Amino acid sequence: MGQRHANGRSLFLKEKKGLIALVLILVGVLFLVPITEAAAANRGSSIVVMDADTGEILLNENGDTPMEIASTTKILTAITVIENADIFMTAPIPASAVGVEGSSIYLRQGEKWRVLDLLYGLMLRSGNDAAVALAEITSGSVEDFALLMNQTAQKAGAKNSHFTNPHGLHDERHLCSASDLAKITAYALKCPIFAEIVKTKTHRAVKEDEGVTEEVTFYNKNKLLYSYPYAIGVKTGYTKHSGRCLVSAAEKEGRKLICVTLNVYDTYGVSKSLFEKYFSSPSGDHAQST
Repeated sequence: MGQRHANGRSLFLKEKKGLIALVLILVGVLFLVPITEAAAANRGSSIVVMDADTGEILLNENGDTPMEIASTTKILTAITVIENADIFMTAPIPASAVGVEGSSIYLRQGEKWRVLDLLYGLMLRSGNDAAVALAEITSGSVEDFALLMNQTAQKAGAKNSHFTNPHGLHDERHLCSASDLAKITAYALKCPIFAEIVKTKTHRAVKEDEGVTEEVTFYNKNKLLYSYPYAIGVKTGYTKHSGRCLVSAAEKEGRKLICVTLNVYDTYGVSKSLFEKYFSSPSGDHAQST
């Protein structure tokens, strides 16, 4: 009896230890999940603050490291389209632009849209379908449009970037540093049409489908335009690979600043705080690099 009791007690202890080990593993997984999701392919965060007019970098935290940038890619997409297409022409939507994953303006094949209205759908609603449609209308294919994007990025002064698509969905080869993204944004903001689009809160577009016209209203997803009085754009972004991204621009007392935050959780709060800090500092003072 004693031996059976001892064996039973031993078996119980083994099972108990196994259960405890399993619980510890599960707890560990639960704690690791948010970290994995937050960092994803971007192993750290990047922040850059730039004077849009002078190009002076006021803050550089890991700003030269190529990162995944999600839909902030569409800043480059928009300026590339504006420079290479007739934005006032009307074009049919290609089949390849229908049902693109992620954010959408719900395009249908054969609908006729003005390119300018697709640009508003791209920048206000972050339509991935609009990105593909614009790429094909401009260059005939996403691949050829990506070549144009890289040429435009080089014109803007980008050095640590490579673009493969117009929307920013995950691609291991599609990377851009925060400092390059700031340069691309400064370049784009010099274009009055781009600057007008990205500061717009609401836009009414018209599409035509089988001879019937319909009005569509786009509301800007960029919360900074509603919460910070000096904000003038520019673009939000998020994928599980990139984390939360925001490229923002603000203008105060004649000075224009650009803030890029990549894989930063409180991206709106951080951006507003940095704008306030650097607007209160004379140009050329407190430039930082870490």
